[in-house]
Amino acid sequence: MSVSGRLVAVLALGVVPVVLISVLYDEAYLALVGWIAFVVLLVVIDLVAAGSPRRVAVERALPARVRLGETVTSTLYLTNTGSRTLRGVVRDAWQPSAGPATARSRVAIPRGERRAVTIALTPFRRGERRTERVTIRSFGPLGLAARQATLRAEGHIRVLPPFNARKHLPSRLARLRELDGRASVMIRGQGTEFDSLREYVRGDDVRSIDWRATARHSDVMVRTWRPERDRRVVIVIDTGRTQAARIDDEPRIDTAFESALLLAALATRAGDRVDLILYDRRLRGRVHGASGPELLSRMVDVMAPIEPDLIEMDWTAVPGLVRQVTTQRSLVVLATAIDAPGISRELMAIVPQLTRNHMVVVTSVTDPDVAAGVLARGDREEVYRAAAAERALLDVARVTTVLKRFGADVVTGAPADLPPALADRYIALKAAGRL
Repeated sequence: MSVSGRLVAVLALGVVPVVLISVLYDEAYLALVGWIAFVVLLVVIDLVAAGSPRRVAVERALPARVRLGETVTSTLYLTNTGSRTLRGVVRDAWQPSAGPATARSRVAIPRGERRAVTIALTPFRRGERRTERVTIRSFGPLGLAARQATLRAEGHIRVLPPFNARKHLPSRLARLRELDGRASVMIRGQGTEFDSLREYVRGDDVRSIDWRATARHSDVMVRTWRPERDRRVVIVIDTGRTQAARIDDEPRIDTAFESALLLAALATRAGDRVDLILYDRRLRGRVHGASGPELLSRMVDVMAPIEPDLIEMDWTAVPGLVRQVTTQRSLVVLATAIDAPGISRELMAIVPQLTRNHMVVVTSVTDPDVAAGVLARGDREEVYRAAAAERALLDVARVTTVLKRFGADVVTGAPADLPPALADRYIALKAAGRL
């Protein structure tokens, strides 16, 4: 049971007659008791006349998935199986991170009828957003008191990464088509495969002339080449404590997800096979053997519930994980943080094992505020902040130098710049025939 503000107002109205009676007849006690008894009687009548909230059947309809930042509708179907009309308030107990537009909705359900209650959800966190109960508060005709019940009505919605980096996909696909020869001339380089023959034009590399084909035709024929297809791209995302840091109001791991999704979309269009590994000290998620539209669908499903664990990343297990995926030469992308030599010591130790058999690219998010802090030196506080920023940039540069010395490539950038930068590096490796 619960009471409304109307009951408080009714009780307050009794102050006037109680005071008058006490002044005129000196019967304040009896007047007070009588008024309270009258109000209690009204409350009892109101509760008896109210529809039973426990006689409401609840059904829920909502989509299974939604991208972060998008809005979907959750619908509750309430069926009144009782003998009285139910007038009241319904509260659907969604998690706050599900972003419900409203917590309470007023309903009026005649007996034997059904009503739909819709709530707009705009989640602002990834993962499984859940609701388990619905609370119904049924008021009587006087509106003084209500009968209340909490009914179990489980529901969940999976909030996927937003994939904002997909806006960079059309321009990168156009560059891939140029490499593939559909929009420009074919290229030749180490690691490319034969495509077709065409007539020689001025400016072609004479080393591409096919003398046997030339002997069979009246014109000089040259071979055309295209980047090799069916290569392997293995993306390893660090889910340890360093990925929990927020840069530009976005966790590092979310930027790693955006970069991985853009690279996967690009690589699968280029005919390569993509595998994803999420790891810290245990395997948190894996996507293997998927291609085409299924690849991105499985990747976002695996990524959605992953949050960084506050433990150190175990890099010694990564070479073994990569060997489980493939033994042929592949592009291995390691998404992690390289802020300081101390936290990157294990990473630097295992990179030579990977570069012996694979092309390795290490990606890391950089804080744009740090780069801006180097230039601000207006007062003493800014000078100290600039010194700290310089120290941070030097640490990143030291780790980058060591990784490059061991044969790895390094891609760094702000959260908005890192995904397209990684895509550009992939295209450059394709063009150079290094995959």
